[in-house]
Amino acid sequence: MALLHLLCFFLFILSTITSCHGLQIGVYWGQGQNETTLIDTCATGNYQIVNIAYLSSFHTTENGSLNLYGHCDSTTGGCTILSTEIKSCQALGIKVFLSIGGGAGSYTLNSTNDDDATNDALYLWNNFLGGESSSRPLGDAVLDGIDFVAGWDPSSKHRDKLARALMKYKEQSKGKIYLSAAPECPFPDANLQPAINTGVFDYVWVLFFNNPSCDYSDGSLDNLLASWSKWTKINAGEVFVFLPAAPEVAHSGYIPPDVVRNRVLPELKRNSKFGGVILWSREYDRGYSSSISQIVCGSAWSDTTSDMALLPMGNKYGDTQGFRTCRGTCMLWIDSN
Repeated sequence: MALLHLLCFFLFILSTITSCHGLQIGVYWGQGQNETTLIDTCATGNYQIVNIAYLSSFHTTENGSLNLYGHCDSTTGGCTILSTEIKSCQALGIKVFLSIGGGAGSYTLNSTNDDDATNDALYLWNNFLGGESSSRPLGDAVLDGIDFVAGWDPSSKHRDKLARALMKYKEQSKGKIYLSAAPECPFPDANLQPAINTGVFDYVWVLFFNNPSCDYSDGSLDNLLASWSKWTKINAGEVFVFLPAAPEVAHSGYIPPDVVRNRVLPELKRNSKFGGVILWSREYDRGYSSSISQIVCGSAWSDTTSDMALLPMGNKYGDTQGFRTCRGTCMLWIDSN
């Protein structure tokens, strides 16, 4: 029994290092009146990434508009209380991003030169990342990254300039800043493609709902997979699928979790660029992330041994013996013969 406990501890450490072979689940938080607190969201153990939504309006060095839908009031400095929660999430190994440009944002960047982009990047660096400012809306917590969403003012141009300007701070911080983008699934994305084409994004989570031309529909994955094939060819680190966590979230494209487990993810995992699943949103995630988390981590639904921790005793599913670990859990299969 002591040996079993030791092996389970070893596998727990291994699982935290491999982070389930790079496959992750993320969620958007901040736009739900009935969603849990940020720290309770992180404490579920279901997520590896949390996107705080949204910084809906900002321009150059002026104060931005942080819209967190009743969680706190940034205009009075009330959102600094989230600093401790952000740090607690990060202590659990969860990356916390700030999503910019979503909701009813009025962000624009219409300069014909790099000046506006440089100033906007400086604002984000000083107020949410590793810089310093007396008016940090989320307190002294240093966020892990910036998430570009597609809801910006359509007239806004030069998002590629902002991405490149932020890249300079990424280099300055020795890679500790992550950049992500959330385009819609029709390829190329009308709003974010120029920024994505810069090649500076670590993550791209493609929104596969409310777009019938590339959504899951009537049991068919054809449109989704055709679009997915195009998105996996972009110059970016990892590509995620961005899904609705409940039917009421989307006019089209909701995929039941059993379909995600048994049909969608086995197809997406064939591509080395697949990073995981992002959900909208924490308020609507009433068990969806739990339902898909095991397959994302490579659980007993998986049909390959590559998802298992390799030990000298051999590892196979079925009627042989082996150890399996996922997100810190440990199980032992014993040959019944």
